[in-house]
Parts: sequence; C-alpha cells; structure tokens
Amino acid sequence: MNRTERMPLVDILRGFAVLGTLGTNIWIFAYLGNLSYITTSAYAGWWSLNDFVRMLVLFLVNGKLLGLLTIMFGVGLELKYQQSIRKGNAWPGVYIWTVLFLFVEGLIHFTLVMEYDILMSYAVTAIIVAFIIKAGDKAINRTLYLVGGFHALFILLVLLTALLGANVSLPSNDAIVSIYQNGTWFEQVLNRITNFWFFRTEAIFIIPMNIFLFLLGVKFMRNGVFAQDENGRQARKKLLSIGLYFGVPLNLLIFIPGGAFDLPVRYLFAPIMALGYIGIFGKMIEYKKGDWLWMRLGHVGKMALSIYVLQNIMASFIFYGWGLGLGGKLNSMEVIAIWVSLSILQLFIAQYWIKHFHVGPMEWIRKHVVQAISNK
Repeated sequence: MNRTERMPLVDILRGFAVLGTLGTNIWIFAYLGNLSYITTSAYAGWWSLNDFVRMLVLFLVNGKLLGLLTIMFGVGLELKYQQSIRKGNAWPGVYIWTVLFLFVEGLIHFTLVMEYDILMSYAVTAIIVAFIIKAGDKAINRTLYLVGGFHALFILLVLLTALLGANVSLPSNDAIVSIYQNGTWFEQVLNRITNFWFFRTEAIFIIPMNIFLFLLGVKFMRNGVFAQDENGRQARKKLLSIGLYFGVPLNLLIFIPGGAFDLPVRYLFAPIMALGYIGIFGKMIEYKKGDWLWMRLGHVGKMALSIYVLQNIMASFIFYGWGLGLGGKLNSMEVIAIWVSLSILQLFIAQYWIKHFHVGPMEWIRKHVVQAISNK
C-alpha cells in the first residue's frame, strides 16, 4: 500500500483525539482555570458522586487524548516528510515555514483564547523532530530510547518525591479564578501576557514527551500501523493489548486521592493507554454500521486545528464571565453534557465545512500563507 495516500484511520483518530482533548480542558473552563479539578488534590473519593463522575471522565481522557493527539501530529509530520521526498524537495525545507506559522497560530490562540495552548509546544517539537528524521533511522531509534528514558526517569523521580510527602500537584490560583469569573476578556488577555512563562511551564516541560510521541507516530506510520491490511491489524492488536493490560491498571491510579499520582498518570501512564485507543478504533472501524460516525470523525480530523481552536472559543464563551458566566456553577453531569453537546455540534460543523470547502479555515490560511512565503 502507498503510505503517502490519506488513510481513513489517521483522520478518524485525529478527530477523536481533538474532541477528547476537550474532555480534559472542559473542566479547566468549567472551574475557571482551577487546575485542582483535573487532579486528585481536591478529590473526595467515590463517596462523592460529583467528584467520582468527574474523575471517571478524566480516567478516560486526561492525558490519553493529548497523548494520542501528539502521536497523530507525529504521523502528520511523517506524511509531510514522505511527500517532500516523493517530490524531490529538500527536507525540512518549506516544512519549517509551516511549523513557524503553527507557532504563530499557537501564540495567538494562547493570548486571545486559552493559556494552556498546545500548538506552540507542538511547533517547537516539530522543528526538532524534523531534523531527527532527516538524520535517519538510527537517529530516530537512539532519540526514542534517550528522550523516552529521560522523561520516564524524571516522572518516576517526581512520583518518588510525592510518595515521600512532597506536594507535586498542579497548582490552583484564586486570583486566576477571580479574573475568569469576574474579569473582562481584555483583562484575561492581559493576565496571559503578564504571566506568559508561568502559563508556558507545561508547554516547555512536555517537550521531551512530545519528541518521544512524535517519533512514535513516525515509527507507527512507517511500520504500517494505520494500514487496513493484515500487518496493520496485527500491529493494532498488539497496541490494544498494551493499552488494556498495562495502560488501564496504571491509569486507575488516578482514583487515589492526594495528588501523588497526578503527574505520573498524565505524563507517563496516559500515553500507554492511548495506544489502546489506536487498537480499539482500528477494530471498531471494521463494523460498517458505524460508518456514519467514522466519516464525521474523519471530517473533524481533516480540520483538527480549526476545531481545536473553535472548541476552546466556544467553551470560553460558555464558562467565562465575559460570556454566559456558567463557570463554577455547574455539577459534573452538567459539565459532561456541555462537552458532549459541543462535540456533537463540532461533528456537524466539520461535516458541513468539509463538504463545501474541503479544508478547515485555519488550515486553508496556513497553506496559502506558507505557499506565498515559499514562492518568494
């Protein structure tokens, strides 16, 4: 099979990952930037239904869909690399302009919409990985071992520190909550600019993990993991087993209150479970009765960047004080209902947009800007 062709599973997984990422971010919006609501530092336990329902959703999505989305960005990078080689173009060449424009998009998104933007981090990672794959397979394999080992060791040291009694949970900030609850949109923008490096801490911290997962996506693409043939099915079956037998038990640690496992689950164990999602969807798309859903998820995947920004704008309007001001006023079931409703709405938006315009608006802008720059 020609792996330069667009593979349906790639778009489906990317679409699922983008909608699922909102399943984590929705709690940040709903609780006005208070990160304790995506951790166990304020988790009462199974006896509090509201807390348990929230943690159940986070068990399924927190870090898992971010990990899956990161892998899929690596897949996209590999597709760009294959396209460049096939056309005889220099690598990374024009791709650098694409990544730089992604960084600018991320900076705008960070400033105007959401302080926990991932696009800037992905752009920096993409530049690094572009040169790694240019260096060849040995460089890819060595980097996977070195960066992956470094990241895993660091997170395990954080876990050890937490088990010894140190507080390593993600911080909450009453001042930030107040700004998002009562402040104007301009005040929120000013707060992001003023506290730029504070809000960019995670984006910098996760770069080693991003490099590993990008390269994992590259390897998966080269090994035919997403192909609809026997080799692809067997590869996805192995990933499903890894996700079920290793990822699920490790991620169940999210239900232990106190915060000790917050960072290890999000930044180390979650990507393992994300591998299982690749296997699950690889199996599910074989059932043709679900083609209507796979097609719509694929549409979301084709305009993932636009959908990612759109969902954060909509969530900001729903929860922040300058919009409907629902932040801090809803229970877990109501927050989940909004997440599901926004996801369904985005499925229909993507279906309509792709049918009439074939490419997302932000993707269209980036494509034409990069083309204009490269033609100079």
